[in-house]
Parts: sequence; C-alpha cells; structure tokens
Amino acid sequence: MLIRYKKNLEKIAMGLLSFMPEEKDVKKLLQTIKEYETNPNWHLFLWKEDDVLGAIGLRIDNEINAVIQHISVNPSHRNLGIGKKMVNEINKLYEEKYAVCASESTQQFYTKCDEPEEGNDKE
Repeated sequence: MLIRYKKNLEKIAMGLLSFMPEEKDVKKLLQTIKEYETNPNWHLFLWKEDDVLGAIGLRIDNEINAVIQHISVNPSHRNLGIGKKMVNEINKLYEEKYAVCASESTQQFYTKCDEPEEGNDKE
C-alpha cells in the first residue's frame, strides 16, 4: 500500500533513498529529504506491506508532468514486483491531472514497468 511520507518516517525514507546511486552522499540525501518536506511540488510515498519496503518520489513540473525521480526497494525484497506496484499506484494517483513520466535516472526502470509481463515458461 502506498502511504505519504511523514517526518516520523524520515530514517526509513532516507535508508531507502540511499540505495539510489545519486543519493549515496549523506549531504545530498539530507537535501533531497528536506526538498520533499518543504517543496509543495515534490511528493514522496512509501510502500508498506508488513514493513516499509520501498520509496517512490516525484516532482510536479509546470503543472503538466509528474516526473518520477526516485524509485527504491529494500534489497532483500527486490524482484518481487514492489517497484512496479509503486509505479502503477503513482500512475493511478496522478494520471488524470498530469502526464506521468520518469526522470533520466528512473527511465529504464519506468519503461520496464510498462512492458507486458511475460509468461512463466522458461525455455
């Protein structure tokens, strides 16, 4: 389930965002979290099942685009479809008002989420 970021989830959110290559530096990570907390055009969500397993962040550009700029899943829960679920939920939340797209750093994953799923038969 997608939940909005709140300050009391800051450490969890920072931990998840730190898995993104451009967020490895602590100073950069603190700036990113502060931007999500203070900029009304930046929206951060966490994916919660039993625990918080992922984070997805976007920014609204020119009241036209909702640009997904962060997607991160706890490494021990990767390849289970959580990232794709987050992207799909963001699409549902924002598609009526904005054109949902990806930033350069999330484009490859975002495109992969849009591909039709292949069957389970392995050759």
